[in-house]
Amino acid sequence: MPAAAPVDALPPVAVASADPSKWGRVDEEGTVYVRTADGERVVGSWQAGEPEEGLAHFARRFDDIRTEVELLETRLASGSGDPKHAATNAKHIKDSLAEAHVVGDLVGLQARLDQVIAHAAVALDHAKHARDEARAGSVARKEELVTEAEQLAEESTQWKVAGDRLRQILDEWKTIKGVDRKTDEQLWRRFSKARDTFNRRRGSHFADLDRQRSTAKSRKQELVDEAELLSESDDWGPTAARYKELMLEWKAAGRAPKDADDTLWQRFRAAQDKFFSRRSSVFDERDAEFAQNAKAKEELLAEAEKINVKGDLDAARAQLHKIQEKWELIGKVPRERIRELEGRMRAVEEKVRTAADAQWRKTDPEAEARAAQFRERVEQFEAQAAKARAAGDKRRAEQAEAQAAQWREWLAAAEQAVASR
Repeated sequence: MPAAAPVDALPPVAVASADPSKWGRVDEEGTVYVRTADGERVVGSWQAGEPEEGLAHFARRFDDIRTEVELLETRLASGSGDPKHAATNAKHIKDSLAEAHVVGDLVGLQARLDQVIAHAAVALDHAKHARDEARAGSVARKEELVTEAEQLAEESTQWKVAGDRLRQILDEWKTIKGVDRKTDEQLWRRFSKARDTFNRRRGSHFADLDRQRSTAKSRKQELVDEAELLSESDDWGPTAARYKELMLEWKAAGRAPKDADDTLWQRFRAAQDKFFSRRSSVFDERDAEFAQNAKAKEELLAEAEKINVKGDLDAARAQLHKIQEKWELIGKVPRERIRELEGRMRAVEEKVRTAADAQWRKTDPEAEARAAQFRERVEQFEAQAAKARAAGDKRRAEQAEAQAAQWREWLAAAEQAVASR
């Protein structure tokens, strides 16, 4: 209990046993009197000994009451006593003083009791105020907890964090005392409703999540089946593109139950790795082959670039033709070498053609025979181009068409020479 607020202090009540005769007397018949504000009052009779002993006996009884009053007062002042109990005891003692068989300062003791009663009244008022404040604080705290619980119940999607917090709120709720029953029941109903709302929302969420994960599991199983089927494909480009699409579809499918998700992912990755490992092995072999082809074409180019166009031009053309035939048989080279190597070969062909053009301008050999020969070469390369295109060999067809075009230019020049003779 809080300590009682100080009331106007009174001087201490005198110890009666120190001077009993100050507060009473014993007459010749042994009757004991105590002096009061209204005069003397009989408190008893003493026949057992000297009158002073009787007076001292009743004084000690007064001192016992005085000590009890001082104890009540001390406990009130320190806050260790129950003010209601102190007030009740003090009133009982005060009511009994009118007939108490004691000798002492009854007026002072009565004033002291009035002071104790006043102290108790102040302490009771303080206690009531403290209880009211404590109750208001308890109600306010439970209101805060209920409001927080209701907000979590309506808004939170952090299910574990919110669930843990609701349990903490419940634990704190149990420690809060002093709320009147009616208010406590009203707040508890709100809190209980908030918990039920949260549990329903959480249950619904995880039920939906289970359904979504079940759907995701089925979809991912389909993706795994397709990925494993594609792992044996030799259609490298389209299959690699499809694997990229499968990866996007995998991410879009969402999460399956953890164990199933991990197992399906391992199977998906294994199928994907198998395909790309096979493709890498094939590409490595192809790259090695293309590198060898490039080396072979470099050797042909070295030979072609040494062709002498200043001597026998027919021999030069024949040599170039043989080199071109070997060139076509070699096959593909790395993509990054195509422009370089083809450019060098085109340069050699241009050199031979330019030399031939110059010779035609200077001489007039058997033009008709040459035109027929050129026409035959044009037809020959056109036939090769048609055959290659029919076989689906686009590159060989384009090369044959390019050679046919070259010979067609020579044919046009020869025919012009014949026509202008």
